[in-house]
Amino acid sequence: MGVAGVLLAAGNGSRLGQPKATVELAGSTLAERGVALLRDGGADPVIVVTGAIPVEIPGVISVHNPDWESGMGSSLGTGLLALSNGDAEAAVIALVDQPLIGAAAVSRLIAAFRSGAQIAVAAYEGIPRNPVLIARQYWPAVLEMAVGDTGARPFLRAHADLVTLIGCGDTGSPDDVDTQEDLARIRREATVRSKESF
Repeated sequence: MGVAGVLLAAGNGSRLGQPKATVELAGSTLAERGVALLRDGGADPVIVVTGAIPVEIPGVISVHNPDWESGMGSSLGTGLLALSNGDAEAAVIALVDQPLIGAAAVSRLIAAFRSGAQIAVAAYEGIPRNPVLIARQYWPAVLEMAVGDTGARPFLRAHADLVTLIGCGDTGSPDDVDTQEDLARIRREATVRSKESF
């Protein structure tokens, strides 16, 4: 009975000009980085929700979302439904286009869950972002409210009393890769971070 990981990687990256899952950053694709983030943070099993293109990563369950063009909500639903036959107690949801989030953020969310938090959200300077941990008992309610491109946000807003914010500002950055300019900036940041870690 553990905490699973769900990486949402279904989009076609229309503003970026290519599917984000295949973008390379520091020698890995964004999909590979997202899987490593979840695994290194303690999530097991890890599911990758695909859509625009197939994503095959060894040891990872890939689940295709046929409705990926409708937005993130259907991908979140696909991932949680794929887990519903297993025995995971909770799921950590991460997005493929936030490659600078550190594995320590996932570890902190899981630790918060083990300490009694039912919904744990990574916060940066007090602002809730990603990843997000949701206890199994709330998956049906999340699925009901996850429509269009909103993912878990409507559920989190409707149940703010259940949300535990976990400070993760020191573990990485939640910056998105949406455009080529974003990608160029994040490549620069990733290079600086890799130098700092030596």
